[in-house]
Amino acid sequence: MSDIAILKEMIQENATVPLQEHYDKKKVILTELTDPKYSVTIYGMPKDDEVIVIKADNFESPKTIFQGKRGECKRADFVIIADTEDKKVILYIEMKGGKGGSEIEIIQQLKGGECFIAYCQKIGQSFWNQQNFLSDYVYRFVSIKEISIAKQKTRISRQTNNHDRPDKMLKISSPNYLHFNHLIGG
Repeated sequence: MSDIAILKEMIQENATVPLQEHYDKKKVILTELTDPKYSVTIYGMPKDDEVIVIKADNFESPKTIFQGKRGECKRADFVIIADTEDKKVILYIEMKGGKGGSEIEIIQQLKGGECFIAYCQKIGQSFWNQQNFLSDYVYRFVSIKEISIAKQKTRISRQTNNHDRPDKMLKISSPNYLHFNHLIGG
């Protein structure tokens, strides 16, 4: 059983975002959970059986256990996990309608997304008896801001060429056209 098939068994359907047809390819529309007027579309998504898009914000905040003083109760808005013939990637996405959200807060949210997926990984290893579940994936972190501004040429600003850590996230402003391969660096 593939990692994606296990995740689709594990994660409730209402905590996922379905892919949509776009000509002969797939796309996904990510909508900010706290304000539905903010959304972005990602084109060129892998096939349905190769990807899952999870609304990580649906995972209830662990405030009843953790104090939250270091941001440990935060989560990224979305996590896209893809397992295709040529790539295994976990993409963490945090969206902001305007310019809001400090970089420190966004980093905390992306780190919280990582922790959520680490928890899913342990569930797959323990309850599905798959010791290599979600192993050998590359990680990518993306911050998308100014979603509410009228669409213009997408502005991408990278601190480095490889956005494989929350503090080295790919920063996108005023998204107009986003393609999956550009977000993962391929």
